[in-house]
Amino acid sequence: MGLFNRRGGKRAEVTGVPTIEASGGSNAAGRDVVGSVAQHIDSAVVLPPEAYGPAADVPAPPMLRNIPRMEGFIGRQEALNRLDAAFTTPGGVVVQAVHGLGGIGKSALAAHWAAQRFTGNPRWWITADSKTSVDGGLAELGRALQPALTGLPEDFLIERAVQWLATHEDWLIVLDNVDHRDDIRFLLDRVTTGRFLITTRRATHWSRHAGTLRLNVLSPDEAVDLFTRILHAPQDRPAGDVAALCAELGYLPLAVEQAASYCAETGTGPRTYLRMLAESPAQMFADTTEGGDAERTIARIWRITLDRLTDTPLAGDILRILAWYAPKGIPRTLLDDLMPAPALTKAIGRLIAYSMITDSGDGTLSVHRLVQALARTPDADDPHRHPAAIDHAREQATECLNRAFPPDTAGAPETWPQCRALLPHAQALSEHTPAEHDTANAASLSDRTGLFLLTHGMIARATEHLHRAVAGRVRVLGEDHPETLTSRSNLAMAYEWAGDLSRAIPLYERTLADSVRVLGEDHPYTLASRNNLAIAYGSAGDLSRAIPLHERTLADSVRVLGEDHPYTLTSRNNLAMAYGSAGDLSRAIPLHERTLADRVRVLGEDHPDTLASRNNLAMAYGSAGDLSRAIPLHEQTLGDSVRVLGADHPHTLISRNNLAIAYEWAGDLSRAVPLYERTLADCVRVLGEDHPTTRLVRANLDTARSL
Repeated sequence: MGLFNRRGGKRAEVTGVPTIEASGGSNAAGRDVVGSVAQHIDSAVVLPPEAYGPAADVPAPPMLRNIPRMEGFIGRQEALNRLDAAFTTPGGVVVQAVHGLGGIGKSALAAHWAAQRFTGNPRWWITADSKTSVDGGLAELGRALQPALTGLPEDFLIERAVQWLATHEDWLIVLDNVDHRDDIRFLLDRVTTGRFLITTRRATHWSRHAGTLRLNVLSPDEAVDLFTRILHAPQDRPAGDVAALCAELGYLPLAVEQAASYCAETGTGPRTYLRMLAESPAQMFADTTEGGDAERTIARIWRITLDRLTDTPLAGDILRILAWYAPKGIPRTLLDDLMPAPALTKAIGRLIAYSMITDSGDGTLSVHRLVQALARTPDADDPHRHPAAIDHAREQATECLNRAFPPDTAGAPETWPQCRALLPHAQALSEHTPAEHDTANAASLSDRTGLFLLTHGMIARATEHLHRAVAGRVRVLGEDHPETLTSRSNLAMAYEWAGDLSRAIPLYERTLADSVRVLGEDHPYTLASRNNLAIAYGSAGDLSRAIPLHERTLADSVRVLGEDHPYTLTSRNNLAMAYGSAGDLSRAIPLHERTLADRVRVLGEDHPDTLASRNNLAMAYGSAGDLSRAIPLHEQTLGDSVRVLGADHPHTLISRNNLAIAYEWAGDLSRAVPLYERTLADCVRVLGEDHPTTRLVRANLDTARSL
């Protein structure tokens, strides 16, 4: 390695060399290469003879390099190969920028490639986080190239280094941690040979000026390898624990190094570290080992980045909001109501530029999970993570998500893609937020999420969200608030769908009693509560209580709402279903026929409720053995359902299943079995393996095949 003095060392004095008068004070770096040396030397400075020779004639000292050693470099084969390919481009200067999140390993990659892959001379490392640092690094290069010039003014040394680079080839300059392109523009503009390797957090600076390489996190295997190498004791650490910790750290190299060093020094196991990270994230993000670099911790690295964004306060607000969602696939539209579009676009653009978030190119954003964890962890000593700001961001995140999540999805398949896109973020927000911090928005979001999950047969997860919605609304709104009663009814429905009628029925009964007390006997919500309880009694086989309650609900609906109100028609349909369950088809069929006629008249032929009535009447005809009327009505209902609702609507799938049942009852298994098979495949694809409808169709198919 070449030796060189730092600036400010002893000035070289050579006897017999005349002094040169300066003719101007302009920055040397901004001048033309030819003829610029004498213009920047004070009259009192004595130049050595070497200063008069052309820079092109100055050979680089052998093995001139100052590349820092990077211990524990792991993997990155693809990135190294891409740098190999980029820097073998013939002719002219090659500029390659490696960009990515702070702590992703950009400097380590650059140092490893420079030390192990590049064969030219010199290989020179310049910290480039400011213009001052760049100038200092170039001056050091000037001294290293010509040690006899040590002690001359920095401007002269900078100019000499730039002249040398401009007149030589087969060298590499690493410009590490560039923040502003203007800090190195003078260098890139004047030098037309050689190789520049830039590392930067800025993702959007370089497309017109350099080739770019976006560096991602380590692979899971690479992260585990890095951890165990630093720990020096892999045999004592269960591989699963190390893998789980690396996954929680998002495979970020700096975080893995920080954790492994802490474990190695303190004797802490990966499982214990993982628990400490969950319990005390602020401390673990900031801790370093004895003698470690306090500036190279996760907390410090990202605080420096956010310090550079303080002129765009909205950028910090957005990052704290995004911290509560899942790391990937965050719809940009969630943020639309935060600020006017120009301000929002600017703030998001700055976060992308500094690699704090990533634009996935499909209308969504991504944030590294550790950036999220840090951004939602309060720290009174960090201006970017003040507890009040984090609490405010959590509520903003909740409000944005609740506003975007459709409130009624059961009969609206057109909303399902949107719900599926939002579901991971609702789940993440719920996991990150202690239940005691739930607001009215959080409770509403839990209710909407739970209903969507319930519609799609994910009953256990739905129950968790609906239970939390009830608890949140009780705490925030009170036991008797109508929204609390709604959530309690929804939770009871989840219990019912799970077959847990021992919990569903008492909850329905309580909700009905509270509705009567708070809203009155004749309130529409009270009528709906009575209807739900009657259905639950029927599900339990207790028709002696179900039928009278349905009859009372229908009478009250007629009296309060009128014969033709949709709620009244629903109540009449449900009473007809109860009669059918009791085997009383002499009352069920006329009531179904009347309900169908009324729904056609009031709602129209193609209304979903009308289609449901036609399906129910066809089932009643089939139960009565009147297949000559049942099958054509089922076929009509299926055709209309496909046309009106679409082939994948849950009601269409049920209609297809019911037509298959009618074919089976008619002994026509050649049509029944293929229809069951198609319906089952569609149910699995649309609703999932465990949805109640999927399970029902599968059982029907098994029965038909056994005949």
